[in-house]
Amino acid sequence: MIRIAGLGRAAAASILFSGLVFGSAVRAQEISEEHIAAAKQAIATLGVTERFDAILPGLAERLKAQLIQASPNVQDAISQTVDETALALAPRRADLEREAAATYAKTFSIDELKAISAFYNSEAGKKLLKDGPIATRELLKAADIWASGINRDLSEKSMAELQKVAGADLAPLPAEGAAPAEAPKP
Repeated sequence: MIRIAGLGRAAAASILFSGLVFGSAVRAQEISEEHIAAAKQAIATLGVTERFDAILPGLAERLKAQLIQASPNVQDAISQTVDETALALAPRRADLEREAAATYAKTFSIDELKAISAFYNSEAGKKLLKDGPIATRELLKAADIWASGINRDLSEKSMAELQKVAGADLAPLPAEGAAPAEAPKP
């Protein structure tokens, strides 16, 4: 038993060690400029970082609201100072773009990134980007309606069959949204 535990610890240690060595080797590999450029092109085509454009303005507005609530007598100074500071921090948005490009470059090959860009620059790709969220939303609505119908039919048909088997001993199902009925007392 002790030998098995020792083997388990040794195996775990070797797995951990190989993971550290392999992970360091992967991180040590540099991503080429061509790979980063392809990643930036794919990111721009997909618009994946556009949703982050509102982060800094949103944070600035939230900070202004907090500071003005705490010190309403200096509202103008707070607004001006926070706005100026936010504008000074705006160039740091490029850091996020670089991180996004590195993430995409690590995830996709150059050829895959070029194919992604080519597809999403095509008419079909542009339409998918534009209308895909609408189609997904409609699909989710249809799935909810479908699931409700399936749930209803499953419950009704199962209860009908169980009534044949269990008869009066079968407690009825509570109505949708209602609290479950208490179990009969013995």
